[in-house]
Amino acid sequence: MYKKLKKLHHLNVFLFFLLLLTGILLYWPAFRQHYPQQRIWARDVHIIIGLYLAFLLLRFLYRGLADHWDRLAKQGAVGKKANLTFIVVVTAIMTVSGIILWGQRLLPFWLNSVSLVFHDWTVIIALPFIIFHMVTRMWWVRKQRKAVGDTTYVPKTLASLPRRDVLKFGIGALIALIVGPVLYQSMKTKWSASTGKIDQLANVVRGDKNHLVPKPKPLPASRPPKGGGYEGRFRIYTVTPIPAFDNQSWDFRIDGLVKHKQHWKWQEFITLPRKVQVSDFHCVTGWSVYHVTYEGIPLTQLLKMAGVKSSATHVKFYSGDGVYTDSLTVKQAQMNDVMVAMLMDGKLIPSEFGGPVRLIVPKMYGYKSVKWLNRIELIDHDHTGYWEQRGYSKNAWLS
Repeated sequence: MYKKLKKLHHLNVFLFFLLLLTGILLYWPAFRQHYPQQRIWARDVHIIIGLYLAFLLLRFLYRGLADHWDRLAKQGAVGKKANLTFIVVVTAIMTVSGIILWGQRLLPFWLNSVSLVFHDWTVIIALPFIIFHMVTRMWWVRKQRKAVGDTTYVPKTLASLPRRDVLKFGIGALIALIVGPVLYQSMKTKWSASTGKIDQLANVVRGDKNHLVPKPKPLPASRPPKGGGYEGRFRIYTVTPIPAFDNQSWDFRIDGLVKHKQHWKWQEFITLPRKVQVSDFHCVTGWSVYHVTYEGIPLTQLLKMAGVKSSATHVKFYSGDGVYTDSLTVKQAQMNDVMVAMLMDGKLIPSEFGGPVRLIVPKMYGYKSVKWLNRIELIDHDHTGYWEQRGYSKNAWLS
């Protein structure tokens, strides 16, 4: 019986570690950029393992937790009880938030966003704990313990601290290093907001790579309320290195099945009549940003200028990175809130957010809102976009 439980424990530890590993890969921008197809596989593996571990957790809570707790209490194992509590709580949070993210299409967006934050933080907290747990139970550590006759012995590289102190100080220092800068930035942002000096774009963007002049003068409606602007945090996702543009390298085209092909350079493009709209942005990975003020050209206006031929059935969008594409049906493209945007909260959209020009499709998930947009082509067939080729659903509607 003991050997059977030991094997089961090792299997669960391995699966939990694999769950954390695939979760890190899903979060890691470089993995998304260089291995997009493998990312889809990692997502599927992550979901399958997560559901399996959720089943095991429920089974343990129902059939084994009380008995195991009583055994530890009789042994007077205070440390083991704390360890069990930590594992159960972290696993429960990770499980519930993961299930919510898995079924996000059926749930409110705010719940998805909150769940994503909890899911991220449980990984950050649990990973060093799991690594420490695995290392201190490796055969060479056990061998050293037996050699000195001390069950609390740890390798000399960790000095002479007992294992519980190493765990306590190690995790505490790691959390301090991670949480400290986050709390500092959070407090700084709140202070700026309270003094009316907050600038959401400046607070997030690390530096715009684009060098385009002149800057378009925003319409009065583009200016967000004092101390306001969008609510939430954009996560910078990209499948290629972020491109940079200047007046020589940037242009915008509409071609394909149109009556009048269109071509603009930057100085001409910014003179086109623009409108302002406020909409939310929802990513398929679970996060959302609310009340973003966009200024740009309604797609219907551009299509009207080009004149769509009756044989056209789809609108294909090209990214200036030379890789990313996606499409809408002509009917979808004629929704009144689909916009070719160039300003966000009264400022030129930075390169990290898909500027200088990006598509905005508020009623669909963000992967339809092509970044660095520089070409629109009318076609007579369906086009499978970059992420849809790699496993994303063609049904990108929010609900």
